[in-house]
Amino acid sequence: MTIKEIKQAIEDGKKVYQHNLGYEVILDSIGQYLIHCNMHNTYIGLHGIKGGKYENQLNGNESDFFIVE
Repeated sequence: MTIKEIKQAIEDGKKVYQHNLGYEVILDSIGQYLIHCNMHNTYIGLHGIKGGKYENQLNGNESDFFIVE
């Protein structure tokens, strides 16, 4: 999935995961898209910082992300 597809799925209320169900993509209360590791309760950004060099670079491979409906 592309960054755009992931964000659209989240906005549509779908659950998006990376690798397995332990890594859920979320939209936090201040509008950041994050990958939440449920096993360790840690977070990383879905992609680079807005306006930065890596803004459009997904934190992982497109093939690692999937929707569970």
